[in-house]
Amino acid sequence: MQRPAVIVLGLVGLLVAAAVVLQTGLWIEVLGTGEYEEGTVTVREASDAVTPTATQPSTDTSMPETTIAAREQEAGEPLGTVEVRIAQTFDQRYVGLSKTESLGPDEGMLFVHDEEGQHTYVMRNMSFPIDIIFIDANGTITAIHHAPLPPGGTSESGLTGYEGRGKYVLEVNRGWANRTGVEVGDRVELPPEAM
Repeated sequence: MQRPAVIVLGLVGLLVAAAVVLQTGLWIEVLGTGEYEEGTVTVREASDAVTPTATQPSTDTSMPETTIAAREQEAGEPLGTVEVRIAQTFDQRYVGLSKTESLGPDEGMLFVHDEEGQHTYVMRNMSFPIDIIFIDANGTITAIHHAPLPPGGTSESGLTGYEGRGKYVLEVNRGWANRTGVEVGDRVELPPEAM
């Protein structure tokens, strides 16, 4: 009778340990995130841009980078340019910028999802506030959030969720969208590496 109880307790302990590793993201420390792709993204002002929605009050160098240039549609002049790393795998999206101590004024990360849909981003283990820009599959910006740092000691379940619809998400320093004039409805030309 003791032997089956020990086996059951051992299996329960193993399942609990596996659950903790999966929920805390410790598995990424062991497996890593893989290499990041690079390419070029251009943002163009839409002729009928709408007011941004879902807004709130206002380095790891081992990953390849790409350039994002924000441009006005009529003049073709850049509104702003951002050097980004492209996060295409689940592991890369999960880690995101959480292992990045800071960004330069024109640096960021482009997240690529397998399909367009409703996505929620959180400020997990972040060291700086960011703008979170959702982009649909046809390249239109659908939502812009200005995300502050969460209060110290905030648990994973206590983090604010920033929701938006899209296939792509661009994260840049907080205030970049306001500084460059990028708005909901503007168009984004994505690099082949992100397709």
